[in-house]
Formats: sequence, C-alpha cells, structure tokens
Amino acid sequence: MDHFTYGPLTPGLAFLMSCTGACLGLLCSARAQATAGAVRARWLVLASLSLGGTGIWVMHFIAMLGFSIPGQEIRYDIPLTLASLAISVIVVGIGLALAIRGGSRMSTLLAGGIITGTGVGSMHYLGMYAMKSTQPVSYDPKLVVLSMVIAIVAATAALWAALHVHGFKALSAAVPIMGLAVCGMHYTGMFAMHREGAAAQGHVHGSDMTQFFAPMIIAISLVTMIILVIVAIYPNVEQMEDDRDFEHRITRLTANTARSTV
Repeated sequence: MDHFTYGPLTPGLAFLMSCTGACLGLLCSARAQATAGAVRARWLVLASLSLGGTGIWVMHFIAMLGFSIPGQEIRYDIPLTLASLAISVIVVGIGLALAIRGGSRMSTLLAGGIITGTGVGSMHYLGMYAMKSTQPVSYDPKLVVLSMVIAIVAATAALWAALHVHGFKALSAAVPIMGLAVCGMHYTGMFAMHREGAAAQGHVHGSDMTQFFAPMIIAISLVTMIILVIVAIYPNVEQMEDDRDFEHRITRLTANTARSTV
C-alpha cells in the first residue's frame, strides 16, 4: 500500500486544510463564547463546519488522494462517505456546545473531548470502510487503538483551545499543533491497514475519486471562503463582548428605572 502516491503534495495540502479549518473553527468558537441564544448557535454551526468539515473531513480525503494499492482499482461508496462528513460536523458541534456551556469545568471538557474524539475516529474508519477495492484488508488493533487515543486527545485539546486561545500569537501557536494532531490521527489509522491475501476478481462498485471528491472538496472550500468572509466582516471578540456588556447595562438600567417609577 502506498500512502504517498504523489509524494509530499497530498500530506502538505491536507495539513494546510486542517490548519485552515482549525483557525476558522477557533475564531468562530471565540465569537460563540461572546454571544448567547440564537446568535451563539449560528457561530457554533460555523465553527462545526470549519473544524469538522474543512479541518477534519476535507483533510482526511485530501490525504486519501495520495493513497493507492498498486495494481488495484479503488472506488468510494457515496452514501457512507457523506455519512462520514455528517458525523464529523455533528460530533464537533456537540463537543463545542458542551465545552462552551460548561465553561472551565474539566469534567465537561473531558466529556466533550471523548465524544468528539470518538466521533472523529468513527468518521475516519467509516471513510476508510467506504473505500472499496477487490483487495481484502485487515487492521492492526494496536494502531487502531492508538489512532483513537490520538483522536480523543486532539479533540480535547481542540476544545480547550476553543475556550482559552485568543489573540494572534496564541492562535498562531495552537493552529499548527491542532493540524499536526489531526494529520497524525489520520496517518496512524491509515498505517493500521494491511493487505490481506490475494485480490479477488471482479468489478468494484462505487464512485471514482475524481468524480465525487473533487466537486465535494471544491464545494466545502467555497463554504470555507464564505465563513472566512463572515469572520472578517463581523466585529472581533472584544467588540462583541463590549456590545454584550453594554446591552446588559442598558437592560439593568431599564429594569431599575421601571421599578423606581412603580
């Protein structure tokens, strides 16, 4: 099995997309913390799409572009692949919501990290299961467990960063670490896969990589650009917190005035 068919191109692009998704996810998460209600929910959705969609799912399948089995045709089950995308976005959203609602409580952070990490690992192996070939494969249980541990640790670290990382310097340090963690989980899981026996005869059903993933990756990249524009044009976290505090003061002042009048 060849994990680097195109040399450093696919792991480099995968790392870049993982960092992009992590950066946008942290920026949107910070804005979710500074808001409440429906506005917070919208920022959480954007954070989930950024981190779960771009930072994890797109990274995974860009890296898969470099995977090949010499002499074998590889195709992909589209429904399973779309299900892996949905799992990635949903579990990241759940983890972020738990972490932000729980504040600095370690128990909530760990619960969110376990849920998110397990979900990300499940997304990864579901995506690998969606890969169809006539070549039977098996998995090294030790590497599978290691990849899941990496996923849980990386998810917990990502949620902690979403709560505490603010400012350009902190973001610049956290984003590459998150990108490396996601890529590390992916390639650990991929190296757990081994060829098992001789390849079977017959035609492989499913979609070719270029038929499905190229349009999907382009579509999610466009969504990423839209999120980037939204983050750029909206007020930063400090301004949003100032607006929130101002609204709270106005609300208290109005309530006190009403009681005095009565």
